[in-house]
Amino acid sequence: MSGANILFVVFGALMLLGGLAALGLGIAARKTDEKRGEALLIAGTMAAAFGLILAGFAIAYATTKPYDFNSTGEVR
Repeated sequence: MSGANILFVVFGALMLLGGLAALGLGIAARKTDEKRGEALLIAGTMAAAFGLILAGFAIAYATTKPYDFNSTGEVR
């Protein structure tokens, strides 16, 4: 992996952990019926999803080779 890919994986993992922490806080805050809990649930879900996608695509980009579209012959 190159340095940029490692940076994306680390940043994605940190975003995932931060999003999960915000989700936990949002679930705990929902018991008091505050609007803050709803906002934390939404923000935590978006941050966790972004971190998972960012880290996943960085790992997939680093571990796969490019597909050669011209390897099967002439394009029709």
